[in-house]
Amino acid sequence: MLSKKDFYKLVLSMVIPIALQNLINVGIQAADVLMLGKVSETVLSAASLGGQINYIMTLIFFGITSGATVLTAQYWGKQDMDAIERILGIALKIAVLVSLVFMLAAFFIPQVLMGIYTSEQSVAKEGIRYLRIVCFSYFFTAIVMVYLNVLKSLERIMIATVCYGLSFVTNVAINALLIFGLGPFPKLGIIGAAIGTLCARVAEAVLLCFYARSKKLPIHFKWNYFIHTDKTLFKDFLIFSMPVVLNELMWGLGTSMNTAVMGHLGKAVVAANSVAQVVRQLVTVVGFGIASVAAILIGKTIGQGEMKAAKVYAGWLIRLAVEVSLVAAGIVLLLRPVLISQMELTVQAQGYLSMMMFVMSYFVVCQTYNTNIIVGILRGGGDTKFGLILDVISMWCGSILIGALAAFVFKFPITVVYMILMGDEVIKIPLCTWRYRQRKWLRDVTR
Repeated sequence: MLSKKDFYKLVLSMVIPIALQNLINVGIQAADVLMLGKVSETVLSAASLGGQINYIMTLIFFGITSGATVLTAQYWGKQDMDAIERILGIALKIAVLVSLVFMLAAFFIPQVLMGIYTSEQSVAKEGIRYLRIVCFSYFFTAIVMVYLNVLKSLERIMIATVCYGLSFVTNVAINALLIFGLGPFPKLGIIGAAIGTLCARVAEAVLLCFYARSKKLPIHFKWNYFIHTDKTLFKDFLIFSMPVVLNELMWGLGTSMNTAVMGHLGKAVVAANSVAQVVRQLVTVVGFGIASVAAILIGKTIGQGEMKAAKVYAGWLIRLAVEVSLVAAGIVLLLRPVLISQMELTVQAQGYLSMMMFVMSYFVVCQTYNTNIIVGILRGGGDTKFGLILDVISMWCGSILIGALAAFVFKFPITVVYMILMGDEVIKIPLCTWRYRQRKWLRDVTR
């Protein structure tokens, strides 16, 4: 067992590159928001709502890879590389199939998808144009996310940072050229943003393939494991991964439903929420990075048979996450007046953004605490079903249901509706704490 000082050094060495990766990924979205925000509220709202399709899909991928991490991190503790490569093949196969379904839907029925999120025809029209281009990036996203997250569970983290760094530079450069029509390039607006995202995802995949072929990695992609599934490991994968996939899907659909509710309240609300959500993602990159590290280290420690150490490490990780989240809340409040003055928003949208930033200041503390327990500690120990049950109860039977009624039946003010929709993380805190203290997550799930 490591000393507290050595443990924090290890955590820091892993959190920094993971947080940087999260920051870069959010930066790709932020680039679209900031640049399209300079064009008009309509295209900003359209790209934000169209991006919900990719958001739901990537949450499914995150569920697949998080579920795989439950197994791969513990097999990493046992140094069983063959089992990890078989799990990689299973995860890649499922993710690629999911990406193809989303790609076909976004290309052939984008009007149906946009109709879920907005009733404003001008916004829907721009969103359809966006989806029919950006959908081709989904396949590359599937491959990159699965491979990099499995490597991350083996403590190979820097390659993801390099891949996402290249993606960010590519996206920002192409966005600037094509959204605004700089130099000889045409001014394409939202189409330019879609092309920038597609090019960025292709760049990630190309770099990852080059790295996989030229560097010595602890695991490798094998066509045989991709085509032929190990039945025993697939059964384990379903047991531990499917609850995570469903958990992420229900959570993602829940947050997307929040966006849909606000989408029907007007584009000023959508535009303000687009900015607020990017800020939330930016300030939680470190907290979510700690959650990723928690899943890896708790899983590896349990796989090594050191249950007492895993229990101690979990306590240290939660304390660190809370401290980081309080700093994040302060940053949100500091950014509040800056964003309101800099974004090209209507007076009404600026008022909504001011309110949303205040709500985000306490929301990020609650979300970081809950994420580190559910996504980090519980999943690292193989306790994957609790998060699914909790999200269904707190979101679908709580904040979403009550928020929709408040918006469309009782016609409550936007401020009240927004606070209700963001209330699920507050509900989760006592339940997450209770589950963590039960210690049911301390178990070895390998064969």
